[in-house]
Amino acid sequence: MTNWNLQGKKALITGGTKGIGKATATEFLKLGAQVLIIARNGDEIQECIKEWSTLGFEAQGIAADITQSEDRELYIFPILKEWGSLDILVNNVGTNIRKEFTEYEPEEIQKVFDTNLFSAIAMTRLCFEFLEKGHDASVINVSSVAASVDVASGTPYGMTKAAELQFTRNLAVEWAKYGIRVNAVSPWYTKTPLTVPVLSQPERLKKILDRTPLNRVAEPEEVASAIAFFAMPVSSYITGQNLAVDGGFLAKGL
Repeated sequence: MTNWNLQGKKALITGGTKGIGKATATEFLKLGAQVLIIARNGDEIQECIKEWSTLGFEAQGIAADITQSEDRELYIFPILKEWGSLDILVNNVGTNIRKEFTEYEPEEIQKVFDTNLFSAIAMTRLCFEFLEKGHDASVINVSSVAASVDVASGTPYGMTKAAELQFTRNLAVEWAKYGIRVNAVSPWYTKTPLTVPVLSQPERLKKILDRTPLNRVAEPEEVASAIAFFAMPVSSYITGQNLAVDGGFLAKGL
């Protein structure tokens, strides 16, 4: 079982205080990784660190807006430089604005793209020199089934997640020569703060469950397990792949 752990690994997780990001940080800590989370809310970061401390784990956190180049350079880069190397980058942070395409304001579309796609691109570029120095380094992008099919969750969201998958494939090929693997996970509806507005609607929830063979939404921990798999040595020959964590949603027809 020596390959089924993250002992000695250094991991950075964006959006690490809630939902899938927090569950991933918890999973990584349990598997032995040194974890650094990034989020905008400093109070929430401290709450998470305190919670993990009661479980016997030590984690670090930085309050920063990764969509802003100044924050990336001033707050995140110095920590990476102090670490010297990085083994795992999880591009998890995301947002959504749900409405008809013609109802979006230009700045709303820009916000979705900046948060979901461009921040992941910028963070991955920022981390490259440290990932190159890591051991079996791995980048995991948190995409969505919305990248593959319409899920009535807004066109800009689906566009950013589809682009994230192609980003994953292309970079996996390009960075293989550096020993850096790049994979993605694509969740279906998961119990996170981002999905509360949808899952709290009984009719919408019924439609979601009717389209899901396992007849339930995912727990954040279930997505975190897939992310951890891609980060562990056991997946060392897997790169450029997308794993749907969807309860069978993409496999279902009529």
